[in-house]
Amino acid sequence: MQDLKITLIQSDLHWEDIEANLAMFEEKIWQISGTSTDVIVLPEMFTTGFTMAASRLGENMNMRTTKWMKQMADQTGALILGSFVAKVHDRHYNRLLWMEPGGNHKTYDKRHLFRMANEHKTYSQGESLLVSTWKGWRICPLICYDLRFPVWSRNRWDASARKLNYDLMIYVANWPMIRINAWDTLLKARAIENLSYVVGVNRVGIDGNDIEYNGHSSIISPKGDTIFSIEGSEAIKTMEISSNSLHAFRDRFPAYLDGDEFSIEFEQFEESDQWQS
Repeated sequence: MQDLKITLIQSDLHWEDIEANLAMFEEKIWQISGTSTDVIVLPEMFTTGFTMAASRLGENMNMRTTKWMKQMADQTGALILGSFVAKVHDRHYNRLLWMEPGGNHKTYDKRHLFRMANEHKTYSQGESLLVSTWKGWRICPLICYDLRFPVWSRNRWDASARKLNYDLMIYVANWPMIRINAWDTLLKARAIENLSYVVGVNRVGIDGNDIEYNGHSSIISPKGDTIFSIEGSEAIKTMEISSNSLHAFRDRFPAYLDGDEFSIEFEQFEESDQWQS
């Protein structure tokens, strides 16, 4: 497990214009082509903005956005993360795509749908947490409103494997400026309670519903310290997080050994369809 270089792309978005956003992010990714990086993180619904026009903008898997992310991963040699409007049969998901160079990919469907914008009436709810490994790091990617629900993302100690479930939690978001204090506070809380690095990538600008966003994309240490944060403007930032610092802190302060055992039960479970390559 080596140190990990992470690139955060904080950007304005073209409202409900997939082609324009893909072209824009391709240019931004070209700007980091000379910089070595392991992970590139894009905002929530980076191809459209936080839209409820799912029936018009939803994409099947292995179409434009999927193919574009594969191309970008191949060109950069980096893992690329971001969510988009995915269509699966007659359902739509706010789906995070984990795309590795070579096309190996995984998906996470947003569990907590933002009812104040009627997201729960437009999109189907995810049922499974994604934790996967990249460059030796166990990474748990989540989406925006998930940040408010600590039980869903709780890091647990696996006694048989003698390790925690993950080392890095990544949130992609369209988190409005009016509630940005909650974003800042909860990113730190998730890092502290889970003894994990936390990365949050938010957008900037004003969307088609006249909602304003001011970024505050951040990297938080397992102690809850802000390693990096950028407010207000578009930005591309690559930073390295330390494996040694993570494990040294966990050794000195093993609060995870005193965590409470619990399980999550669903009253209704419907297995979501997954695209197979």
